[in-house]
Amino acid sequence: MAVATAAVWATGRRKNAVARVRLLPGTGRIVVNGRPFEEYFPIRALQIVVRQPFTVTDTDGRYDVLAKVAGGGISGQAGALRHGIARALLKVDATLRPPLKQAGLLTRDPRVKERRKYGLKKARKRPQFSKR
Repeated sequence: MAVATAAVWATGRRKNAVARVRLLPGTGRIVVNGRPFEEYFPIRALQIVVRQPFTVTDTDGRYDVLAKVAGGGISGQAGALRHGIARALLKVDATLRPPLKQAGLLTRDPRVKERRKYGLKKARKRPQFSKR
């Protein structure tokens, strides 16, 4: 298993959230928008989501992550960060592709809120029909 000697960059996306991820060889420290990721994602489930690429590939504690996330909500940002970490790990070592692909970590979640169309109340909700 190869270990990156220099920083590796990758972009992760989920819904409207975008994460710019920088992967460095290190001790497993994750920093999001200048804050420790435990502070940025206080919900335990989201912390597990963010760490998932490392647990799937058995690379826990080998890399430091510096990330900038923007857009969407906290859950979307956690998913975007997970996607970015998985893509960065793939750049470091291409042999990690099968476990990452099997866990579904390389697929972007494309479900974005649909835009509102003119003449409608919401994206698909029509005004109430009146016969007279």
